[in-house]
Amino acid sequence: MENLFLTATLEAGDYVGFTFFIGSMAMLAATVFFFLEMKSVSGKWRTSLLVSGLITFIAAVHYYYMRDFWVENKTSPTEFRYIDWILTVPLMCVEFYLILKAFGAKKGLLWKMIFYSVWMLVTGYLGETVFRESSATWGAISTIGYLGIFYEVWFGSAKQLSNNSNNPTLQKAFSALAWFIFAGWAIYPIGYMTIPGGLLSGALPAESMDIIYNIGDAINKIGFGLVIYSLAINSTNETSAA
Repeated sequence: MENLFLTATLEAGDYVGFTFFIGSMAMLAATVFFFLEMKSVSGKWRTSLLVSGLITFIAAVHYYYMRDFWVENKTSPTEFRYIDWILTVPLMCVEFYLILKAFGAKKGLLWKMIFYSVWMLVTGYLGETVFRESSATWGAISTIGYLGIFYEVWFGSAKQLSNNSNNPTLQKAFSALAWFIFAGWAIYPIGYMTIPGGLLSGALPAESMDIIYNIGDAINKIGFGLVIYSLAINSTNETSAA
Protein backbone atom coordinates (compact mmCIF):
# COMPACT_ATOMS: atom_id res chain seq x y z
CA MET A 1 0.00 0.00 0.00
CA GLU A 2 2.85 2.42 0.76
CA ASN A 3 3.83 2.52 -2.92
CA LEU A 4 0.26 2.55 -4.23
CA PHE A 5 0.37 6.06 -5.68
CA LEU A 6 3.67 5.38 -7.40
CA THR A 7 2.86 2.00 -8.92
CA ALA A 8 -0.82 2.33 -9.86
CA THR A 9 -1.09 1.31 -13.50
CA LEU A 10 -3.95 0.75 -15.89
CA GLU A 11 -4.73 -2.64 -17.35
CA ALA A 12 -5.66 -2.95 -21.01
CA GLY A 13 -9.38 -2.42 -21.45
CA ASP A 14 -9.88 -0.80 -18.04
CA TYR A 15 -12.18 1.97 -19.27
CA VAL A 16 -13.30 2.93 -15.76
CA GLY A 17 -9.70 3.47 -14.71
CA PHE A 18 -9.07 5.39 -17.92
CA THR A 19 -11.86 7.86 -17.12
CA PHE A 20 -10.56 8.25 -13.57
CA PHE A 21 -7.11 9.21 -14.89
CA ILE A 22 -8.55 11.54 -17.53
CA GLY A 23 -10.88 13.10 -14.96
CA SER A 24 -8.08 13.86 -12.50
CA MET A 25 -5.94 15.54 -15.16
CA ALA A 26 -8.84 17.44 -16.73
CA MET A 27 -9.87 18.84 -13.34
CA LEU A 28 -6.27 19.84 -12.57
CA ALA A 29 -5.87 21.57 -15.94
CA ALA A 30 -9.14 23.45 -15.39
CA THR A 31 -7.93 24.55 -11.95
CA VAL A 32 -4.73 26.02 -13.37
CA PHE A 33 -6.74 27.81 -16.06
CA PHE A 34 -9.26 29.36 -13.67
CA PHE A 35 -6.59 30.52 -11.22
CA LEU A 36 -4.44 32.06 -13.94
CA GLU A 37 -7.40 33.81 -15.53
CA MET A 38 -8.39 35.55 -12.30
CA LYS A 39 -6.10 38.43 -13.24
CA SER A 40 -8.01 38.88 -16.53
CA VAL A 41 -11.34 39.79 -14.93
CA SER A 42 -12.51 42.74 -12.85
CA GLY A 43 -12.39 42.54 -9.07
CA LYS A 44 -15.99 41.55 -8.40
CA TRP A 45 -15.64 38.44 -10.60
CA ARG A 46 -12.40 37.15 -9.13
CA THR A 47 -14.14 35.46 -6.22
CA SER A 48 -16.40 33.59 -8.65
CA LEU A 49 -13.39 32.35 -10.63
CA LEU A 50 -11.60 31.46 -7.40
CA VAL A 51 -14.55 29.30 -6.35
CA SER A 52 -14.62 27.67 -9.80
CA GLY A 53 -10.94 26.84 -9.41
CA LEU A 54 -11.49 25.46 -5.91
CA ILE A 55 -14.26 23.21 -7.19
CA THR A 56 -12.08 21.64 -9.86
CA PHE A 57 -9.05 21.51 -7.53
CA ILE A 58 -10.97 19.60 -4.85
CA ALA A 59 -12.28 17.26 -7.54
CA ALA A 60 -8.80 16.77 -9.02
CA VAL A 61 -7.40 15.72 -5.63
CA HIS A 62 -10.25 13.30 -5.00
CA TYR A 63 -10.04 11.85 -8.49
CA TYR A 64 -6.33 11.24 -7.92
CA TYR A 65 -7.21 9.12 -4.90
CA MET A 66 -10.23 7.52 -6.58
CA ARG A 67 -8.25 6.39 -9.61
CA ASP A 68 -5.72 4.60 -7.38
CA PHE A 69 -8.49 3.13 -5.22
CA TRP A 70 -10.08 1.73 -8.38
CA VAL A 71 -6.82 0.32 -9.74
CA GLU A 72 -6.11 -1.36 -6.40
CA ASN A 73 -9.60 -2.67 -5.53
CA LYS A 74 -11.65 -2.66 -8.76
CA THR A 75 -14.66 -1.39 -6.80
CA SER A 76 -16.45 1.94 -6.92
CA PRO A 77 -14.97 4.50 -4.49
CA THR A 78 -18.36 5.52 -3.08
CA GLU A 79 -17.02 7.23 0.06
CA PHE A 80 -14.49 9.26 -1.92
CA ARG A 81 -17.23 10.39 -4.30
CA TYR A 82 -19.43 11.66 -1.50
CA ILE A 83 -16.52 13.42 0.21
CA ASP A 84 -15.89 15.17 -3.11
CA TRP A 85 -19.55 16.02 -3.65
CA ILE A 86 -20.15 17.28 -0.10
CA LEU A 87 -17.44 19.88 -0.75
CA THR A 88 -17.92 20.74 -4.41
CA VAL A 89 -21.70 20.72 -4.86
CA PRO A 90 -22.36 23.38 -2.15
CA LEU A 91 -19.61 25.49 -3.76
CA MET A 92 -21.38 25.18 -7.11
CA CYS A 93 -24.53 26.42 -5.41
CA VAL A 94 -22.56 29.32 -3.91
CA GLU A 95 -21.78 30.45 -7.46
CA PHE A 96 -25.43 31.37 -7.98
CA TYR A 97 -25.29 33.73 -5.01
CA LEU A 98 -21.99 35.26 -6.13
CA ILE A 99 -23.15 36.10 -9.65
CA LEU A 100 -26.48 37.48 -8.40
CA LYS A 101 -25.08 39.41 -5.43
CA ALA A 102 -24.73 42.61 -7.45
CA PHE A 103 -28.39 42.35 -8.42
CA GLY A 104 -29.79 42.08 -4.91
CA ALA A 105 -29.20 38.49 -3.82
CA LYS A 106 -29.33 38.16 -0.03
CA LYS A 107 -27.41 35.75 2.16
CA GLY A 108 -30.68 33.90 2.71
CA LEU A 109 -30.36 32.58 -0.85
CA LEU A 110 -26.78 31.49 -0.16
CA TRP A 111 -27.64 29.50 2.97
CA LYS A 112 -30.78 28.08 1.40
CA MET A 113 -28.83 26.68 -1.57
CA ILE A 114 -26.12 25.28 0.71
CA PHE A 115 -28.74 23.64 2.94
CA TYR A 116 -30.51 22.01 -0.01
CA SER A 117 -27.25 20.63 -1.39
CA VAL A 118 -26.04 19.24 1.94
CA TRP A 119 -29.45 17.69 2.60
CA MET A 120 -29.39 16.05 -0.83
CA LEU A 121 -25.91 14.59 -0.38
CA VAL A 122 -26.06 13.46 3.25
CA THR A 123 -29.37 11.64 2.82
CA GLY A 124 -28.18 10.20 -0.50
CA TYR A 125 -25.04 8.86 1.17
CA LEU A 126 -27.07 7.27 3.97
CA GLY A 127 -29.28 5.56 1.41
CA GLU A 128 -26.35 4.27 -0.63
CA THR A 129 -24.29 2.99 2.32
CA VAL A 130 -25.78 2.82 5.82
CA PHE A 131 -29.42 2.10 4.95
CA ARG A 132 -28.99 0.40 1.62
CA GLU A 133 -31.94 -1.93 2.19
CA SER A 134 -34.21 1.12 2.14
CA SER A 135 -32.31 3.08 -0.52
CA ALA A 136 -35.50 3.98 -2.41
CA THR A 137 -36.91 5.76 0.64
CA TRP A 138 -33.69 7.63 1.29
CA GLY A 139 -33.47 8.45 -2.40
CA ALA A 140 -36.89 10.10 -2.21
CA ILE A 141 -35.78 12.07 0.86
CA SER A 142 -32.59 13.11 -0.96
CA THR A 143 -34.62 14.28 -3.96
CA ILE A 144 -36.27 16.93 -1.78
CA GLY A 145 -32.93 18.73 -1.63
CA TYR A 146 -32.46 18.52 -5.39
CA LEU A 147 -35.97 19.83 -6.02
CA GLY A 148 -35.25 22.77 -3.72
CA ILE A 149 -32.20 23.72 -5.79
CA PHE A 150 -34.09 23.12 -9.02
CA TYR A 151 -36.98 25.33 -7.91
CA GLU A 152 -34.71 28.20 -6.87
CA VAL A 153 -32.83 28.36 -10.19
CA TRP A 154 -35.80 27.74 -12.46
CA PHE A 155 -38.72 29.45 -10.70
CA GLY A 156 -37.64 30.86 -7.33
CA SER A 157 -35.84 33.94 -6.05
CA ALA A 158 -32.62 33.22 -7.96
CA LYS A 159 -34.52 33.06 -11.23
CA GLN A 160 -36.42 36.26 -10.40
CA LEU A 161 -33.19 38.12 -9.64
CA SER A 162 -31.77 37.01 -12.98
CA ASN A 163 -34.89 38.15 -14.84
CA ASN A 164 -34.95 41.49 -13.03
CA SER A 165 -31.29 42.22 -13.75
CA ASN A 166 -31.99 43.37 -17.34
CA ASN A 167 -28.50 42.09 -18.12
CA PRO A 168 -28.52 39.79 -21.19
CA THR A 169 -25.01 38.50 -20.44
CA LEU A 170 -25.96 37.47 -16.91
CA GLN A 171 -29.28 36.01 -18.02
CA LYS A 172 -27.61 33.88 -20.68
CA ALA A 173 -25.03 32.56 -18.21
CA PHE A 174 -27.67 31.94 -15.54
CA SER A 175 -29.75 29.99 -18.05
CA ALA A 176 -26.74 27.82 -18.94
CA LEU A 177 -26.06 27.10 -15.26
CA ALA A 178 -29.73 26.23 -14.73
CA TRP A 179 -29.52 23.70 -17.56
CA PHE A 180 -26.50 22.13 -15.86
CA ILE A 181 -28.68 21.67 -12.77
CA PHE A 182 -31.51 20.14 -14.81
CA ALA A 183 -29.72 18.01 -17.41
CA GLY A 184 -26.15 17.65 -16.13
CA TRP A 185 -27.11 16.64 -12.62
CA ALA A 186 -29.70 14.16 -13.89
CA ILE A 187 -27.02 11.45 -14.13
CA TYR A 188 -26.64 11.32 -10.34
CA PRO A 189 -30.19 10.25 -9.37
CA ILE A 190 -30.17 7.82 -12.29
CA GLY A 191 -26.94 6.31 -11.00
CA TYR A 192 -28.35 6.18 -7.48
CA MET A 193 -31.40 4.25 -8.66
CA THR A 194 -29.19 1.56 -10.28
CA ILE A 195 -27.64 0.44 -6.96
CA PRO A 196 -28.96 -2.85 -5.50
CA GLY A 197 -32.40 -2.20 -4.06
CA GLY A 198 -32.93 0.90 -6.17
CA LEU A 199 -35.75 1.43 -8.65
CA LEU A 200 -33.41 0.70 -11.59
CA SER A 201 -31.38 -2.00 -9.86
CA GLY A 202 -29.57 -4.18 -12.41
CA ALA A 203 -30.39 -1.90 -15.34
CA LEU A 204 -26.72 -1.02 -15.85
CA PRO A 205 -23.46 -2.68 -14.75
CA ALA A 206 -21.75 -0.90 -11.85
CA GLU A 207 -18.74 -0.25 -14.09
CA SER A 208 -20.90 1.63 -16.56
CA MET A 209 -22.17 3.97 -13.86
CA ASP A 210 -18.61 4.76 -12.76
CA ILE A 211 -17.77 5.74 -16.33
CA ILE A 212 -20.90 7.89 -16.55
CA TYR A 213 -20.16 9.50 -13.18
CA ASN A 214 -16.57 10.27 -14.17
CA ILE A 215 -17.47 11.83 -17.50
CA GLY A 216 -20.46 13.63 -16.01
CA ASP A 217 -18.41 15.05 -13.14
CA ALA A 218 -15.81 16.45 -15.52
CA ILE A 219 -18.42 18.00 -17.81
CA ASN A 220 -20.50 19.43 -14.97
CA LYS A 221 -17.69 20.90 -12.87
CA ILE A 222 -15.46 22.15 -15.67
CA GLY A 223 -18.43 23.29 -17.75
CA PHE A 224 -19.94 25.10 -14.77
CA GLY A 225 -16.66 26.94 -14.28
CA LEU A 226 -16.36 27.82 -17.96
CA VAL A 227 -19.81 29.42 -17.91
CA ILE A 228 -18.73 31.52 -14.93
CA TYR A 229 -15.49 32.39 -16.73
CA SER A 230 -17.38 33.45 -19.87
CA LEU A 231 -19.71 35.62 -17.80
CA ALA A 232 -16.77 37.22 -15.97
CA ILE A 233 -14.81 37.94 -19.16
CA ASN A 234 -17.82 39.34 -21.03
CA SER A 235 -18.87 41.51 -18.10
CA THR A 236 -15.33 42.81 -17.67
CA ASN A 237 -15.08 43.66 -21.37
CA GLU A 238 -18.46 45.43 -21.29
CA THR A 239 -17.36 47.50 -18.31
CA SER A 240 -14.08 48.42 -19.98
CA ALA A 241 -15.85 49.46 -23.19
CA ALA A 242 -18.39 51.62 -21.35
